[in-house]
Amino acid sequence: MDRSAWRRSSYSTGANNCVEYARTGPGRLAVRDSKEVRRPSLPFSSGAWTAFLSALRERERAH
Repeated sequence: MDRSAWRRSSYSTGANNCVEYARTGPGRLAVRDSKEVRRPSLPFSSGAWTAFLSALRERERAH
């Protein structure tokens, strides 16, 4: 995948310790570790990714 397709959070620092994502098709995205760009990315449906982020937010609120 083209390097320019990958995005990271605006909250990320300049260091390479981020999670990056790229849209791979309608309703699909891939996630990878910015330190290990040559390793395989993890594919998600948009719905699964949204559910994952919601669970993280909920966990953060609980702590």
